[in-house]
Amino acid sequence: MTAGGMERGALSGHLPVMYAQVLEGLRITGNGTYLDGTFGRGGHARGVLDQLGAGGRLLVMDKDPEAIAVAEREFGADPRVAIHRGSFAELAGWSETAAGLDGILFDLGVSSPQLDVAERGFSFGKDGPLDMRMDPDSGLSAAQWLAQADDREIADVLWTYGEERQSRRIARAIVARRSEQPLVRTAQLAELIAQVMPRGDSKIHPATRSFQAIRIFINRELADLETGLDAAMARLKPGGRLAVISFHSLEDRIVKQFIARHSKAPPANRRMPVEVAFTPTLLAIGAAQKADEAETSANPRARSAVLRVAEKLAAGGREAA
Repeated sequence: MTAGGMERGALSGHLPVMYAQVLEGLRITGNGTYLDGTFGRGGHARGVLDQLGAGGRLLVMDKDPEAIAVAEREFGADPRVAIHRGSFAELAGWSETAAGLDGILFDLGVSSPQLDVAERGFSFGKDGPLDMRMDPDSGLSAAQWLAQADDREIADVLWTYGEERQSRRIARAIVARRSEQPLVRTAQLAELIAQVMPRGDSKIHPATRSFQAIRIFINRELADLETGLDAAMARLKPGGRLAVISFHSLEDRIVKQFIARHSKAPPANRRMPVEVAFTPTLLAIGAAQKADEAETSANPRARSAVLRVAEKLAAGGREAA
């Protein structure tokens, strides 16, 4: 996930990020059941559905009502498809997943349609309401949160989720400005940050890290990812594959550590008199993958994409037959 986000596919013919690698990683079988937890505009989902037979099943989820409307319009008539509005963090609570899944995809970050529509408030490059919610019917908007948070909380968010070195200076400026005029537009916030940031030779906009951090916080993206990974582990069948595309080092770290925790024995502790037995429950499939030069040239937003794939092992740490 870059500050600008990442396209999660489009039905117009533009392939979503790392399309071929994702489909290969999921190792789709015609009668399998697969969950796309971040439908976006359905690029990956279409690829999965094209490989399913009459007995196959595709489950799609998204928090965004606009994405769900696209899914209903494009896939709703297909009896192999079930659609659910909600975060992938809630996937284990969806009855359609109870029988187990052969593959799960999380394509993290904000989708291009969300980014490109000014009214959604994700982009500092397009003036719009300062919203940033992937689900506009849930939680506080960015404007509402900035209107009530103190400067310490704002600074903590900017540093924790955006690694913004000027977090305290920006936070103080936000609190000072809102006492004079409410911050309700993306252009207002972007201009304010640009005014207080020191001049440098960086090619990225001064508001890049702050917008990214606020969006991650408002949407509980990292917390949802941690919960969603645990839910995926609970619902995957032995031999089922988990594929996660991340666009930010914080996200990738969570995914990498999750896979390692379930696939590798923890380091030995010399203070423990008895070695604790470890049985792996996941198998990492290859190393982390990145988009190739051809894809990044055609779609610069793919430059920070990292794909990790893991397979759930059978009882006793064995690969499924």
